[in-house]
Amino acid sequence: MQDILNLSSGPNPDDVCVCSIVHEEVIERARLRMTDDSTLLRVSELFKALSDTSRLKIINALILEEMCVCDVAELLQMSQPAVSHHLRVLRQAQLVKHRREGKVVFYSLDDEHVHDIFHQGLIHAGEQR
Repeated sequence: MQDILNLSSGPNPDDVCVCSIVHEEVIERARLRMTDDSTLLRVSELFKALSDTSRLKIINALILEEMCVCDVAELLQMSQPAVSHHLRVLRQAQLVKHRREGKVVFYSLDDEHVHDIFHQGLIHAGEQR
């Protein structure tokens, strides 16, 4: 919490470089290995889709079980239209997929990477600093 307070009162002197030396060789090595803008845009869209607590709850539920909208809505105590909206966002970000069985549409994670991303987020959030 103290770091947040420091940000609002201006830059922390420990975070500001006080020299004016540019390390050209470091910059050039980094420039050659930087990820291209279109890929970074796709990653940004992925993180935007994951930036909502309700969508994270849905992913958490789908890690545990394949479910239809009704199941997710009941589990998370959300309305079916709200769940459908969030699932649409997650589908557009290729985080979940669906399959139809008669009149019922079941949702699951798109692939194992989604589980890995979620798990890594949990680990990072649980780190003590």
